[in-house]
Amino acid sequence: MFWLIVICLIVISGVPLAATIVRREQNSIKPAIHDIGIYKDQIVEVDRDLARGLINKEEAKSAHNEVARRLLAADKRAAIEQGATAASHKMNWIALGIVCIALIGSVWLYTEIGVPGMRDLPLAKRLAAQKAIRDARPDQLTAEATAPALDSKADPGFENLIVQLRSAVARNPKDTTGLRLLVTNEARLGNMIAARMAQEQLMAVLGDTAKHSDFTDTGEIMILAAGGYVSPQAEAELIRALSQNPADPRARYYSGLLLAQTGRPEMTYRMWSTLLEEGPEDAPWIPLIQSQIVQVARAAGIRLSPKTLITPSIEYLRDTTELSTEDDAGMIRDMVASLSNRLATEGGTPTEWAKLIRSYGVIGERSSANTVWHDAKEIFKDNPEAMALLTEAARTAEIIN
Repeated sequence: MFWLIVICLIVISGVPLAATIVRREQNSIKPAIHDIGIYKDQIVEVDRDLARGLINKEEAKSAHNEVARRLLAADKRAAIEQGATAASHKMNWIALGIVCIALIGSVWLYTEIGVPGMRDLPLAKRLAAQKAIRDARPDQLTAEATAPALDSKADPGFENLIVQLRSAVARNPKDTTGLRLLVTNEARLGNMIAARMAQEQLMAVLGDTAKHSDFTDTGEIMILAAGGYVSPQAEAELIRALSQNPADPRARYYSGLLLAQTGRPEMTYRMWSTLLEEGPEDAPWIPLIQSQIVQVARAAGIRLSPKTLITPSIEYLRDTTELSTEDDAGMIRDMVASLSNRLATEGGTPTEWAKLIRSYGVIGERSSANTVWHDAKEIFKDNPEAMALLTEAARTAEIIN
């Protein structure tokens, strides 16, 4: 039914336009050509009058000359009109082509970004639905109860130290140093719920002296304890962190994760894209964003630019090229090509050249890796440290021994 309506709309809007253009083409009048026909008839009429004796030779000659003069003038006008007619003819067909392209293009565009058959959903209703999703989220304890347990493979000696640390904190529950150590080591063991409880105890001791990083730590531990889910309680900690420091990158990353989980992938994309641009490249949230932003962009209906991930991590490349869909693999190759183009046109650091060599190795383009290796050697041949870095990258890409 939907496509039947679309076809009817195309016919209703397109056929009258096309008919108008064709009718103009058929009904175009060329005055000069019409005049030429009249003048030729007049010459025949003069000859007929001369033959009948209605006029003498002098009068016939004079009439011939006058009509011939008008005929020549009409012929010149006809040549001009012919050129104008050809141009008009061309413009008519161009206009008809534009109409066809507009109609076909609108259908194609809708199939690309639209959802055929979906009922009308105004912005107010969408926002209300998203708010309902946020309000209906399970709390922290519920999420922790269903989160998968993390494997703990600590050696017995380390576990004994943790037991001693727990005892020390129990004896001195207001020791912030001991509490911080306990949080870190419980998390290292995979005891995320215990780490969350120790962090909450630390926050209670800190009180009003807690910094934005403390609130971010609390939110992060809550999220990890819930298996990556951002609960309302974790959200509250992130809000406190950002109220003290709106630039806190970890809080912004997890806030973006919350938006993705509650139906706002377009806001997640904007937030994470900014974090990628800000860097630094070795920040712990960068590979987390890189591993998810392709899916986030797709959910938001955004065509991801290769520049968004201009320097993807090697781990991200390796995981994505092995596990992703064909579209994602193509995107990864575009990102590597974008990095290659930037280095070729703008230059870059030895680290970036080494990354490009390794990236080509990861995606299986060793001939390209070899070309980049030789280019980089020529650029950095007088820099021993750079050459060491590039040589190691070439070995990783398996283009040298």
